[in-house]
Amino acid sequence: MTTTARVKAPTAPSASGAASWFSDGWITTRRNLIKIKRVPDILVFTTLQPIMFVLLFSYVYAGSIDIPGSNYKEFIMAGIFAQTVVFGSTYSGSAMAQDLKEGIIDRFRTLPMSPSAVLVGRTNGDLLINAISMVVMMATGFIVGWRVRSSFVEALAAVVLLLLFAYALSWVMAFLGMIVRSPEVINNVSFLVLFPLTFISNAFVPSENLPTPLRIFAEYNPVSALVQSARELFGNIPPGAPVGDSWMQQNPIPTVLIGIVVVLAVFVPLSIRKFSQISSR
Repeated sequence: MTTTARVKAPTAPSASGAASWFSDGWITTRRNLIKIKRVPDILVFTTLQPIMFVLLFSYVYAGSIDIPGSNYKEFIMAGIFAQTVVFGSTYSGSAMAQDLKEGIIDRFRTLPMSPSAVLVGRTNGDLLINAISMVVMMATGFIVGWRVRSSFVEALAAVVLLLLFAYALSWVMAFLGMIVRSPEVINNVSFLVLFPLTFISNAFVPSENLPTPLRIFAEYNPVSALVQSARELFGNIPPGAPVGDSWMQQNPIPTVLIGIVVVLAVFVPLSIRKFSQISSR
């Protein structure tokens, strides 16, 4: 009588919690990037919209709006950058709502993975889309006459600040996407909120030119601080240009950095908790 010994296959050593979290986050990020590859319409319309805005404001409105001591094309580019990345962050909310609607989250729930990895992958994917949009907008801006008047390090800091602001906002949108759970509703809600924030600001016209109630709103608008920060870092503010009286306008870069930290500190835990509640049902 012969006996056959059963040899147990070696198992891979278990990864540490941090390594497992990074691995899960990368896998979900890669999943969202592959989705963009398979649905190229997302990337096409994401890049066409900023080109349209650059050309529209540079050639249609440039002759109608006078900025003392400044080229309107240089003045407007920071506003277009801010507007595009802010609206680009809304994709996190609509995509999260779409995944919940289609049951993709139920599949993730059956996998041994960190709940936060899905959210990290979702927001990281949108960060890449916004980065691509920034490259397209900057290239288009150079073609129409926009120039960076500061150093390379300052210009890079402007791009990083814009992307970090959009990344923080994408966590807000992801949270709203889990509450609303309808891509159509989240798109309408985000439009109603973000449209006034971007247009009642110093993005397209100096806030000093606005009526008093709108000027006050614009000076305390976080988008105005983001735009002012980008203009300073790109060197697109002419000497002697008027600056708002609010602390946010006098200190735009610290304002944006503080806002990013506060938004992430609030909405990252809220989003993870909400996702865990949904997954446990």
